[in-house]
Amino acid sequence: MTGVVDVANAKRRTRNGRIAILGAAIAWSTAGLGQHALEATAATQIAGRAFFAFVFLLGVVVFTERGRAIASLRSLGLSGVIVTVSLAISSGTFLFALNYTSVANVLFFQAAAPMLAALLAWVVMSERIAARTWLAIAVAAVGMSVMVAGSLDAGALAVLLPFVMTTSFAVVIVITRHRQEVSMLPATCASQVLVLVVLAPFISIGSATGSDWTIFLLLGFFQMGLGLTLLTVGARMLPSAEVALLTLLEVVLGPLWVWLAYSERPTATTLVGGAIITIAVIVQATASNDPAPMTAPVLAVPAPDSS
Repeated sequence: MTGVVDVANAKRRTRNGRIAILGAAIAWSTAGLGQHALEATAATQIAGRAFFAFVFLLGVVVFTERGRAIASLRSLGLSGVIVTVSLAISSGTFLFALNYTSVANVLFFQAAAPMLAALLAWVVMSERIAARTWLAIAVAAVGMSVMVAGSLDAGALAVLLPFVMTTSFAVVIVITRHRQEVSMLPATCASQVLVLVVLAPFISIGSATGSDWTIFLLLGFFQMGLGLTLLTVGARMLPSAEVALLTLLEVVLGPLWVWLAYSERPTATTLVGGAIITIAVIVQATASNDPAPMTAPVLAVPAPDSS
């Protein structure tokens, strides 16, 4: 009888994990939809989302840590500092990038973060990379090259910002994998405070309309805060490969929402490069015998999508 109960509990855990990860991907996919409706300056957009994300995440941290929020953050040490700074850069450059290039371009760049994280771990921590992962990295590199070539006419920032976003998110993945035994949620919350502090001199409150503040709240609570919280829950219930595969829903839905609402059609190079990167992610995510790919950190973030 015990075995039957254990199987039922395992199935329920898997189902709940999948629901959480799919919910996170759906939440993240709305970033471009919200950003396109904003009239505030870029710095104000990022700060507005960061403020409400901080409020939401602070509530989650206080509830889950039960009075140990500050102590938990301190216990992370240098790892917590690196995650805080890297996630602040990733989430900040994500919205900045949406002001200079298409939603599809940003999201497909972000999809390459797990492979970049594996490469970074190999360079910094000498972590072995399986043959399958090397193949995924090579394929992703081709896809990113295609998109970079197609974005050059939009200016350097159209390439630089998505690259910085993806690289900083890869750093977050590496650190959170290295410190799997602790939750990085307090560092996630602190990252939004850092975003606010850095952008404070550049914020123009007067540039934000009444509707902008509503969108800031929705982006902060739903797109960023809820998305991170759901992934934090779901990533502990599913294998890393499955998490990586399910989060691809964001890459599919993000451009779709913007195309339906604003008729923003991705360029041919973005579609081709994005398709190649998606193939690379599926190659890595469906690995069964290789070491678990670095795609599902305990905190897991965003994209700001990470983002």
